[in-house]
Amino acid sequence: MYQTILKDFDIRMLMDSGQVFRIAPCGEDCYTVTAGDHFVCLRCAGHQDAGCGKDGAFVEFSCTEEEFLSFWHNYFDLSLDYGAIKETVDPEDAFLQAAVAYGSGIRILRQDLWETIISFLISQNNNITRIRRSIEALCAKFGEKLDTDGHSLSFPEDRPFTGASFYSFPTPEAIAAGGLDGLQELGLGYRDKYILAMAKRCSGAPGQEFLASLEQADYDGAQAILMGEFGIGRKVADCICLYGLHHIGAFPVDTHVKQILASFYPDGFPFRRYEGFAGIIQQYMFYYKLSLPASAAGKKTGKPKNAKKKAG
Repeated sequence: MYQTILKDFDIRMLMDSGQVFRIAPCGEDCYTVTAGDHFVCLRCAGHQDAGCGKDGAFVEFSCTEEEFLSFWHNYFDLSLDYGAIKETVDPEDAFLQAAVAYGSGIRILRQDLWETIISFLISQNNNITRIRRSIEALCAKFGEKLDTDGHSLSFPEDRPFTGASFYSFPTPEAIAAGGLDGLQELGLGYRDKYILAMAKRCSGAPGQEFLASLEQADYDGAQAILMGEFGIGRKVADCICLYGLHHIGAFPVDTHVKQILASFYPDGFPFRRYEGFAGIIQQYMFYYKLSLPASAAGKKTGKPKNAKKKAG
């Protein structure tokens, strides 16, 4: 077990942010996180005010300090000062100020590229509940069962995840070997063809070279490569760039973001102000829109007074 204080961090917000689908509650203030072939259980001191205040929140990780420092510290992007990014938000932009305050514990996770590609192929025209279910089914069928022995937390429950099974994210080779018949049993719909094609694309040495080419490319280059692949359009490519390659300047636009831009930034979003990290700003916007009824968001924030002035 490892204990630490984290600023600008709320695991519940991260779970519901739409960027990751393998975080799940397992008890009061406890959450399991599975990433690739890594597993951890977290217990947080609190949410919202307690979890995201300037002084930070007390968080327990069920792993060792070595595992935390070697993997989870990077995964949760804990080296980046999100407080400094929040301070760049235009004080006259009522909507964005409210969005940042509401989602103050969100970070852009540094997820595995292969896992992110498949996750966002599954996400197309889908809802978060069904995406989570599909990904877990995929992992249970083609992944390896993870050993959670040695993971523990302090009182009141030592192992709140006891009795549950956790699986690694499957390799490209495992999915490719299962073929379309194996994927069709998982309720993926038309997406199964995209997943199988990508599994074949990423298998073996040629597949590793393909993934490496994406990791070495800049944002524009990675976006172009991804959009050349079967089943990947602009929005999914931008999600992969933001969540799998950590190009935090990527700005995915889905239905929710389109509605935000139309309602609050009719003269254009101020991209120049947030150049280089617009993807983080987008995540606050998306989470706020996803978590509140549109009518409530409108009543709470109103339209930014200087949308036209800051357009561009």
